[in-house]
Amino acid sequence: MKMFFAFLLILVSICAESQELNTLLMNSTFEILGPSKEVGKINNGTVFVMGRPMKDDPARGYNVLITAAHVLDEISGDDAVLLLRRKATDGSFTKYQYAVKIRRLGSNVYVKNADADVAAMYVNLPRELALSLLTTERLVDDAEFQRLEIHPGDELLCLGFPLFADANGFPILRSGKIASYPLIPAKIVKQYLYDFHVFPGNSGGPVYFSFSNRIYGGAMHLGETVQGVVGLVIQQENSTLPEFKDVSLNIGVVVPSTYIRETIALLPETPPAETFTHINLPRLIPPLPNPKDMQRRPPSK
Repeated sequence: MKMFFAFLLILVSICAESQELNTLLMNSTFEILGPSKEVGKINNGTVFVMGRPMKDDPARGYNVLITAAHVLDEISGDDAVLLLRRKATDGSFTKYQYAVKIRRLGSNVYVKNADADVAAMYVNLPRELALSLLTTERLVDDAEFQRLEIHPGDELLCLGFPLFADANGFPILRSGKIASYPLIPAKIVKQYLYDFHVFPGNSGGPVYFSFSNRIYGGAMHLGETVQGVVGLVIQQENSTLPEFKDVSLNIGVVVPSTYIRETIALLPETPPAETFTHINLPRLIPPLPNPKDMQRRPPSK
């Protein structure tokens, strides 16, 4: 029995490590740049890529770029640039520019949510990236908030490129606590406040959790890691009083993942023909298995 329990803990650790959300999102989050509508200036923001499962092959999916709608709206022209990363043989990374089309003849390639600052679009990415993408099932809904008893004071993590800053070409990870209540229903609440200073460049960055040994449902779930994307950053919260409008409250505004799900659903089921021809179909990372389910499996002989 002791050996089986040890095997179970090792199995949980391996699953958690192989699907460790910080690293997965680090690898699939990028800086986007483009000319501002204000002459002579460059806009930057954060985008992250998730996999929309193929109907006939759920283990593979289409690359979907997700960000705040205003990030794309504020880039003029038809093209933007993603700063991707290339790994050298010595383990170092170098940044390189990769052009993506956000409009065709002035018409948006991306779709926008009518009720929230969210945009999504299919995107080609070089095969050399060899991404393993989170499936869009990792976008947390109201039911998961209830199940895990997510509440004010819980710590959330966020990736982004504040003021054009990066770390070896990768986004910078920061954290903060949920600062508002209530949190559900997401469609009624519409946004979460987040104890987090938003700089220009943070907009569009994924906000997520990775809880270990969490207490919920009246019990401590030892050995269990639960992870999910709760939304994306859109702006800094300011005072409603005119005399304090320029005083930072160090509070960010997060759009719930419910709106991201809705936005992705606005895309056609498959990418347009001109995108589909060369699109990279990555392996998708499904949700972590439930340790309770693994407990029921007999150990290998």
